[in-house]
Amino acid sequence: MKHLLKLQDLNHHDILDILNLADQLKYETKHGIEHHLLKGKTLGMIFQKSSTRTRVSFETGMYQLGGQALFLSNRDLQIGRGEPVQDTARVLSRYLDGIMIRTFEQKEVEDLAKYGSIPIINGLTDYCHPCQVLADLMTIREYKKTFDGLKFCFIGDGNNMANSLIVGAITMGMECAVACPDGYKPDAEIMKWASENGKFTCSSDIKECAKGADVLYTDVWASMGQEDEKAEREKIFKDYQINDEVMAVAKDGAMVLHCLPAHRGEEITAEVFEAHAEEIFDEAENRLHAQKAVLVKLLGSNN
Repeated sequence: MKHLLKLQDLNHHDILDILNLADQLKYETKHGIEHHLLKGKTLGMIFQKSSTRTRVSFETGMYQLGGQALFLSNRDLQIGRGEPVQDTARVLSRYLDGIMIRTFEQKEVEDLAKYGSIPIINGLTDYCHPCQVLADLMTIREYKKTFDGLKFCFIGDGNNMANSLIVGAITMGMECAVACPDGYKPDAEIMKWASENGKFTCSSDIKECAKGADVLYTDVWASMGQEDEKAEREKIFKDYQINDEVMAVAKDGAMVLHCLPAHRGEEITAEVFEAHAEEIFDEAENRLHAQKAVLVKLLGSNN
């Protein structure tokens, strides 16, 4: 594992390896056991898109691992003022031990990896969000103890989260159902891959998708950068909500996850959110532990 660019680059064994290390690091953190596995290492964090969880979790994670993280915004980088990404990649490779980038285009992440000589971590693009899904898988395993025989259901926009969740669910052997309106489906190539590699359905029938689900997942109707579509999306997605009716057709004891921030009353009701708040905030916390595992795998001395 040289980079984390998208979840498709990891197989079942790779993901298990990351989750097992994440579990170990979480245990050590909870018990005050120091693990300075990245002492003297520096992670550059490039943010073209802002985020609470991504910045805090990566910065804290590097600190806990004995390294340091540098926050680089658009204002700090020539990349935002016309320097080609291939030059930025080569310059930063001379100073840093790794780069985490949160940006719009997947190509920008791939180009950093292509032209640079250090590990690149995708902190989110419009195409996918691998770090979040590793935390989601970690949380599912914590609560359900296994992935075998589970049905995973995503309700909402077929966005970057849906793309990565499909790959994560199918790779780990779960059945995967996605409920979304026509015209807002996940990436066609990912859906084709999912159908060929596991049990996958995508439909506008919310209750059929949620039927017998062990894990229900949703995300905001309008993602960052889609604010001008918000009113239109509210009309289109108004029924795509995790509520008591949806919970009634899911399996008894089904868990609910949300990558946050959540808009109560839109993609999830306040009642369902609060009933599953412990799972959702464990999921948010697990961003820290899963990303620390990725950092150790990529920047650690054994690589």
